[in-house]
Amino acid sequence: MSPGGALAVLADVHGNRWALEAVLEDLDRRGVERVVNLGDSLYGPLDPAGTAARLRGVAAVDVRGNQDRLLLEPDASAVESPTFRFVTESLSADDLAWLGGHEVAPVRFGAFELCHGTPERDDACLVERIGESGVELKAPGALERELDAVDADAVLCGHSHVPRLLRLPGGMLVVNPGSVGLPAYTGDEPWPHAMEAGSPHARYALVEPEPAGWRVEHVAVAYDWERAAAAARSHGRPDWSDWIRSGRAGTGRRQRRGRGGDRGRP
Repeated sequence: MSPGGALAVLADVHGNRWALEAVLEDLDRRGVERVVNLGDSLYGPLDPAGTAARLRGVAAVDVRGNQDRLLLEPDASAVESPTFRFVTESLSADDLAWLGGHEVAPVRFGAFELCHGTPERDDACLVERIGESGVELKAPGALERELDAVDADAVLCGHSHVPRLLRLPGGMLVVNPGSVGLPAYTGDEPWPHAMEAGSPHARYALVEPEPAGWRVEHVAVAYDWERAAAAARSHGRPDWSDWIRSGRAGTGRRQRRGRGGDRGRP
């Protein structure tokens, strides 16, 4: 796929086939054919196999996320997770081979630097700082210094599931499209925190060139999130069900304490 023209930026599908289908239908309606997928595609108590089947039919540049890596290189805590077992038992060898073929960040694509989390880490947020007091945006100057080695017009990242658009002092853009399939979650590392988009819509971003620079549009697509929420609940994750249904993480935080192998993991 050659760089140029409108580019759809997807991230964090997390096995939500229903949300993915709504996004792909929206892209088809808009006539957008160029797609990058920033990872964490299949992990989740939803429909990993159906999601893999749809994504494998999309001509996209695919970047590996931290939970893609987890499926390919599981650690001890992952093996104990009911969600991990559900996902791995759902996927075929061909699905895992496709996942294993995703590019490892940083990936250069035309004027863009692609990554899941940061250019160096797939399990860290690029624009947010998570501390004892909560989640906040990094200062523009500090983020620019962090990206000093990147020579690109824009960095496209995911992982936090929250749509973001930042312009750094030197002019570089940082775009997070938000999550296609999981609009909120809670985590325990490095501090307990919540990420939330605020509504249940499937999210992605469009980036295209204009004479004055890059035009960035964050898109929120309605879909049958009640169906996705019901799937999460039926697969033992009422926290995911609430996150998908509401786009908020407060209720899920209370429910997921004591979930054993799934603690601290979306």
